[in-house]
Amino acid sequence: MNAPLSAFPPATQVETPAAKVSSILPRPRFSLRARGDLAPLEQALGVALPRKIGQTVKGAVELACLGPDEWLVLAADPAPIVDACAEVYAHLPHSLVEITAREVSFVIEGPRAAELMTIGCARDIDAIPVGSARRTLFDGATVILWRDAETRFRIDVWNSFAPHLLHLLQVGARELAAESV
Repeated sequence: MNAPLSAFPPATQVETPAAKVSSILPRPRFSLRARGDLAPLEQALGVALPRKIGQTVKGAVELACLGPDEWLVLAADPAPIVDACAEVYAHLPHSLVEITAREVSFVIEGPRAAELMTIGCARDIDAIPVGSARRTLFDGATVILWRDAETRFRIDVWNSFAPHLLHLLQVGARELAAESV
């Protein structure tokens, strides 16, 4: 069972000259799995599903391709997503699972944000293109890592790992700031 982030002591935002680490309000999110002719699903959703792993699409909904038949869908309003997928189910069997309560998101931004990401992620952070998202490991926890800008990242992590990752990022931001002094 995953404990909600609210079950842990409140986390404070950390802002240093090197990087700022903060949590953001949850948005409705879904795991979408589908194969075959995706055109009816794309038409119902009103957006083309990205086909390349790591590729994202931003608009009324935000999509990230996490696998050959898997997408993460973020939406301000979940009802149209659910309705669109229900509408095409007879023509394209698929799986749409709401995972909003499972995860929290953190924003890491600032001049040394990419360097801060290296404390827990073995990937070459500089090689991740702006506007992409990846499923990866961060200090042993599976996360979705979004690169929103050259110096801005988001991490989606399961609630049970959130306090650990947040603490790690906060300590790392303070250490990077201390190096600058």
